[in-house]
Amino acid sequence: MVYQSTFTFNTRGRGTYKLTTQVEQHIRASSIRTGICSVFIHHTSASLIITENADPSVRRDLETILRRLAPDGDPAYEHDDEGDDDMSGHVRCMLTRDSLSIPVTQGASGLGTWQGIFLYEHRFGHFSRRLTVTILGE
Repeated sequence: MVYQSTFTFNTRGRGTYKLTTQVEQHIRASSIRTGICSVFIHHTSASLIITENADPSVRRDLETILRRLAPDGDPAYEHDDEGDDDMSGHVRCMLTRDSLSIPVTQGASGLGTWQGIFLYEHRFGHFSRRLTVTILGE
């Protein structure tokens, strides 16, 4: 059996946005009991991560690391068509992921106790991000 659905999520600037509830709603809607759930984001300056869901300092620390690895407005960047956060957003996306796979077990996500699914917006502006959830199984 295959289930697929696309939805949008509006961001309010750089940062992480919890998607666990939305993904779990899609898993329940699929009626699939055992399988795999794929989540894909259709953008090159926002990404998906699975990380600590209880302590927000983990996500703040991730931002600190990415700020060092992909600084905004680096003079070495050639691509800056949409501002100082343009190329750094693309690099951040490359360093993280545009898709995730999550096990489906007994009709629910198989995430660990402290894991959460997050959209990671890498730009400062407000954006409408499109995501596709595909669930395969029985």
